[in-house]
Amino acid sequence: MSTERMPMRKIREILRLKHACGLSKRQIAASAGVGASTVSDYLKRADRAGVAWPLPSEMSDSALELKLFPPPNQLPATERWLPDWAIIHRELKRPDVTLALLWEEYRVKAPEGYGYSWFCDLYRAWSGRLKPSMRQVHTAGDKMFVDFAGRTVDIVNSVTGEVHEAQVFVAVLGASSYTYAEVVWSQKLPDWVGAHVRAFAFFCGASRLVVPDNLKSGVIKACFYDPQIQHTYSEMLRHYGSAALPARPVKPKDKAKAEVGVQIVQRWILARLRNQKFYSLAESNLSVKDLLAWLNSRVMRHIGTSRKALYDEIEKHTLQPLPCGAYTYAEWKHCGVGIDYHIEINKHYYSVPYSLIRQEVEARITSTTVEVFHRSKLVAAHIRAPGRGSTTVGEHMPSSHQRYHDWTLERIHRDAARIGPAASALTSAILTSKPHPEQGFRSVVGILQLAKRFGDERLEAACERAITIGAKSYSSVKSILNNNLDRAFQKPTSDAGTRLHENIRGRGYYH
Repeated sequence: MSTERMPMRKIREILRLKHACGLSKRQIAASAGVGASTVSDYLKRADRAGVAWPLPSEMSDSALELKLFPPPNQLPATERWLPDWAIIHRELKRPDVTLALLWEEYRVKAPEGYGYSWFCDLYRAWSGRLKPSMRQVHTAGDKMFVDFAGRTVDIVNSVTGEVHEAQVFVAVLGASSYTYAEVVWSQKLPDWVGAHVRAFAFFCGASRLVVPDNLKSGVIKACFYDPQIQHTYSEMLRHYGSAALPARPVKPKDKAKAEVGVQIVQRWILARLRNQKFYSLAESNLSVKDLLAWLNSRVMRHIGTSRKALYDEIEKHTLQPLPCGAYTYAEWKHCGVGIDYHIEINKHYYSVPYSLIRQEVEARITSTTVEVFHRSKLVAAHIRAPGRGSTTVGEHMPSSHQRYHDWTLERIHRDAARIGPAASALTSAILTSKPHPEQGFRSVVGILQLAKRFGDERLEAACERAITIGAKSYSSVKSILNNNLDRAFQKPTSDAGTRLHENIRGRGYYH
């Protein structure tokens, strides 16, 4: 049952109390003897109708009623003006733009147009004819979707003729579908991270989120609720003010933009290059770059504009600006600190404060530096050294030759003497050859532990041979044992211990 319309006299009083007296809705309701929701409804009607206060003296009650309660639209649906749904779809990609706002703007241009609910139904019916990835409304500057194409590009070695299957990296911006593609050697971490850096440079900005597949180079552990992002990948995204939001496992719709982007790159770029032969990565990327510019300038049939035009119009200015400093690629490694207060990075040993012996640390490795962190605190920094060897900072050494846990100089000398004089001599030679005795702990302990595998007698012989050839390292002693070079230095056993038997000729038989 419809509510009876309030007399115009009382509506005029509500408008007066609001605009002339400045009363609240509750105060107006109490004064006029009506409900607060009724007061709110009439004030909204007056605002929508553009009724100003004070009312013109010539405005009659009939004229006021016509403004507040216009007659229903009599135009048939087929004659009402339809908006350009492609423009509506593009406008929805702008930050904070809603269908309600776009409907209000539509009704300003077409006062006799469709109501809000009908407007929404018509838009959804139109958008339902788009591809699944296009139906998703992505906010400009919000997401970048990344993936590797299923197809590869053959790079031929001009010298050997060997063919390498290079990978194709694809990145797509969510709102504009602006696409980037490049050929890289592999899907490994350095190529994966480097491709992202070049994609951000191509887009002249960074999205707030990056949506990758669960590739091991980006996601250590795929999980529906708590995926673990690879440390180097996470650090790179943090440099650009972005973050990873991996697609859920077995949920391809989460990265539909990337799936469609890969398909388009394969059909419109890689298919056109199928008969070309490339002899370098740079050569292949030059061809991809030319076709990529054409692809982004091509008008999309359903949207009625190109990816490049859409990017320039709604997305370019919404991306986060690129940072001033260039990104420096760095890998992370978990390391255990040895009893010689060093960690190993690519066969080279770097010192850390001796108080961290036998603790876990993290090393951040760039092309020029090695930084060591303990519980997220920087504890050591070194210039990265090439090849084998060791780098030791004096401040990291113990100030008073402190001994650590069970390994002491006394124990090491005692264990070496138990094996034999050669082992004891080699131990002393290694320890005295270092600026600080503890620096030789790792090598000596490793040598002494070889006795568990080869026995004391063979280890003693190996140490004797190592002294003879001037070798003072664990690897040298182990090599002697592995290649049985210690046999010539083992002392022959006496004949007295040999059992006599008629089939044993003995040493005298040959003289």
